[in-house]
Amino acid sequence: MAKAEILIVEDHPTMREAMRLILEHEGFEIREAIDAAQALSMAKERPPDLMFLDLNIPGASGTDVLTTLKSDPRTQGVRVVVVTAEGEEIRDYVMSLGADEYFTKPFSPTALLRTVENVLADPAEPTPAGS
Repeated sequence: MAKAEILIVEDHPTMREAMRLILEHEGFEIREAIDAAQALSMAKERPPDLMFLDLNIPGASGTDVLTTLKSDPRTQGVRVVVVTAEGEEIRDYVMSLGADEYFTKPFSPTALLRTVENVLADPAEPTPAGS
């Protein structure tokens, strides 16, 4: 069975590399973006199965990227896992914008893989475009 394609949107090189190494080791195809513009361009060009989206990235905020993805018919079905060091304070807000999961840094490799498996196992339900 082919493994999913994952787009990691993270501006911190060490964090991006750690995520990539963990996921590649499990056979996932990985693409990487370092800012909002690159993330949106890559997602529209070839929508990934799943996106790890850091909230604090250069350019537009991660929440703006999430809103744009979920309002575009080409990308609204992309599963999005928000990754942040913010803690639990904004979990409800990003989930209301269409995130599939909320994941806090730092994290263990096991937790990262469990999150991927859980999100990809859920049946896809396109999020309706918000107002």
